[in-house]
Amino acid sequence: MSNIKGIAKSFGLSDALTASAEERELLKWLDSSLAAIEAGLDANLHYADRLADTTARYLLGAGGKRIRPLLTLLTAEYGNRGDERVALSAEVVEMIHLATLYHDDVMDSADLRRGVPASHTVWGNNVAILTGDLLFARASVLASELGDEILRLQARTFERLCLGQLHETTGPAADDNPVEHYIQVLADKTGSLISASAQLGILASNGPREYLVPLTTFGETIGVAFQLIDDVIDLNGDVTGKPKGTDVRNGVRTLPILKLRAATDPESVELTADLDAALAAPETADFDTIIDRIRASAHTSATVREAEEWGARATSALDELPDVLPTRALRRFADRVLHREL
Repeated sequence: MSNIKGIAKSFGLSDALTASAEERELLKWLDSSLAAIEAGLDANLHYADRLADTTARYLLGAGGKRIRPLLTLLTAEYGNRGDERVALSAEVVEMIHLATLYHDDVMDSADLRRGVPASHTVWGNNVAILTGDLLFARASVLASELGDEILRLQARTFERLCLGQLHETTGPAADDNPVEHYIQVLADKTGSLISASAQLGILASNGPREYLVPLTTFGETIGVAFQLIDDVIDLNGDVTGKPKGTDVRNGVRTLPILKLRAATDPESVELTADLDAALAAPETADFDTIIDRIRASAHTSATVREAEEWGARATSALDELPDVLPTRALRRFADRVLHREL
């Protein structure tokens, strides 16, 4: 099934007849390559064990935008995109992403993932965690076929993903700045994998090595911006399809909440007290009103501004790359990250 419209939307490429011949050719190549990657993921996630075979492909079948493998394909445009390692590298990065979803849903006690029951609600926590481990292991096997440099990148990214989850779980130490701690968690949990996706396109295609540093910076910073915008979108349940303020109701300290709790003005102190009372007695709390107050506060506006600053760092990093279609597509991708419906 063609995914051209989804690709065009994510990267600001037009799929209309008015698109340039260069854009149409790139879209066609991304679409056909993504279809091949989907087939490769399905094949590489088969296991002889019946249960493992079912659980490992569960979230793959639930869909997803496949942004990370698309980033790998896009940055491969800077080199030899026809290198057979490109598609396999894109499979590796999506497999890693899928593995994190199994683990995240257990850690967050999530009920749904991509519109289907989270895996741990179907098979239990232990099976979900072990399935995530299986996917990480299979990604490592595939990465080992791509050369030492890509294997090391995969291993370093896996390490950062684990550290990010660990630090999110344990929270900041007494002498840590809570906001700085939170931003580092976002960089490790989201930025590291987006950064790896962009780097893999260069490494697998034998692209110019001098592009690795700006693409690394781009991935790290746009990943942080993406999650900060998610913090704001969470406050609008009608946009996400989830209950309004799911993170707030679960006591997750997103950036608007961290800024709220650090504030000393009377309005913020009162709102913090009301939030704490709601979290202590959720069965009787008027969460909708509290979430609306948080959404309207200066702390949410400040979060948007911070996301924009991270987005500006991402696009500035692209100044070191040539002004060609892949670079322009990356800029448009960054713009769409920042201007998703709030």
